[in-house]
Amino acid sequence: MSPLPPQSLSPLDNRYFPVVAPIGEHLSEAALNRARVAVEIEWLIYLTNRQVFGAEPISAENQAKLRAVVEQFDQDAIDQLAEIEARTRHDVKAVEYYVRGKLGKLGLSAIEELTHFGCTSEDINNTSYAITIRDAVTKVWLPAATVVTDAIAELAVAQRDQPLLSLTHGQPATPTTLGKELAVVAHRLRRVLRRIEQQEYLGKWAGATGNFAAHVAVAPELDWETIADEFTAQLGLTWNPLTTQIESHDWQAELYSDISHFNRILHNFASDIWFYISRGVFKQIPQPGATGSSTMPHKINPIRFENAESNLELSCAILDSLAQTLVTSRLQRDLTDSSSQRNIGVGFGHSLLAIDNVRRGLGELDVNADKLHEELDGNWEVLAEAIQTVIRAEIIAGRSKIEDPYAVLKDLTRGHSVGHAELIEFVNGLDIGEDAKAHLRELTPHTYVGRSSALVDRLQ
Repeated sequence: MSPLPPQSLSPLDNRYFPVVAPIGEHLSEAALNRARVAVEIEWLIYLTNRQVFGAEPISAENQAKLRAVVEQFDQDAIDQLAEIEARTRHDVKAVEYYVRGKLGKLGLSAIEELTHFGCTSEDINNTSYAITIRDAVTKVWLPAATVVTDAIAELAVAQRDQPLLSLTHGQPATPTTLGKELAVVAHRLRRVLRRIEQQEYLGKWAGATGNFAAHVAVAPELDWETIADEFTAQLGLTWNPLTTQIESHDWQAELYSDISHFNRILHNFASDIWFYISRGVFKQIPQPGATGSSTMPHKINPIRFENAESNLELSCAILDSLAQTLVTSRLQRDLTDSSSQRNIGVGFGHSLLAIDNVRRGLGELDVNADKLHEELDGNWEVLAEAIQTVIRAEIIAGRSKIEDPYAVLKDLTRGHSVGHAELIEFVNGLDIGEDAKAHLRELTPHTYVGRSSALVDRLQ
C-alpha cells in the first residue's frame, strides 16, 4: 500500500484509516475501476461464449488470464488507467482502452471491437457500483454491524435479571432490568439488519437510453432482453428492465435509508450509554496508558460513544443526501448521480468507524450493581403504580371502597421520595384485603420488574 498523502482532507484517509480500510477495498476509486474492468471483461467473455457475430469463444486459459487482470489489479494498473484517462478525459473510456490493451497482449485483437459492445458508460458504471456496494455491505459493513449488535445482545442476556430504575422524562419510573433495556436495542437493530440482508441489487444493461437501440439495429434477431437478464444475473445482480440511460438508483435509496435507520438506533444507544455512564450505572474500565484529560488525572471520558455519535451523524447526513439525490435525474440523464456516488464510501466509512467505537466502548464497561441497588432503594415511590393498581382490583372484587385510588397515591408520592417504612405504614392503613396488603408489603423496587427478564429471552 502506498503511503497516504499528507494533504488528505478526510480523517478517514488518515487518523481513522486502519479502521475503515476494509470498506475502501470495495468503495474507493480504485475499487470502482477494478469493478469496471471486471464488468467489461465478463461482457467480452459472455458475448464470445454466445458466439455473437461469429466470434470464437475465448479459450479457458485466456479467460483465466483475463480474469487475472481483475484479481491482480494493483497500483501499476491504477497508474496505467490514470495515464489513459489523462488523454481520454473520460473514466469509462479509459477502462475500455485499458481492456483492449490486455486483449492485444493475449493475442485476442480480433475481438477488440466486442469490448464495450452496445454499452453506454452507465451500463458499466451502474453495474460496477452495484457490485462494489453489494460487496462492501455483505463482506464488511454487515459483519461489523452484526458483531456490535450481537455484543449488545450478549450484554442483555448477561444482565437479564439486573434490576434498573427506569427514568421516563428523566424522572424515576417503573423499574425494569438492564438486560431488558439492552435487549430492546438489539431487537431493533436486528430487524433493520434483516432488511439489509435481503436488499436487492439492481443492474441496468440496455444501451444509451435504456432501449437496446444499437443492439437491435445491428442484430434484431437476438433476444437482447434475455441476454441482459442473463448477464446481470451472472454478475450477481437483478436486471432492471425499465430505465433511462441510468439505472434509477431506487435500490440504493432503500439501502441507504435502512443503513441510516440502523445508524440512528445505534446513535440513540450511544447517547443512552453516555447517560448511563454519567449516572453511574456503568463504570468505565481504566485502559493502561490512557489519559482522560490533559489537566484532570481522575477523568475517564466516554470518548468511544461520543466519537460514535459524531460519526453516525456524519454517515446519516451523507447517506440521506445520497438517497434524496440519486432518485432524481433530469429527463433521460444528468450527471448529478455521478458526482454524488463518489461519496458512497465516505458515508459507509463513518458508519463503520462508529460501529467499531461502540464495539470497543462496550468492552470497556462494567455494570455498577451497587449504584443500581442504591438508586432503587432511594425511590420506593415507584411502587405507587403497583399499589393503586392492586387497590383497583380490590374495588372490582368488592373488597375495597376507596374512591379514586390514583388520586390517593398521587397525594402520597407526587414530587417527593417515599421511604420503605412510610410506604409500609400507608399500605397497612389501606381499606383492602389482608392478602393484598401482604402482597404489597413484600414488593420492593428491586422486584417490581414485571416480565422484564423473560422478555430478554425473546431476542432473536
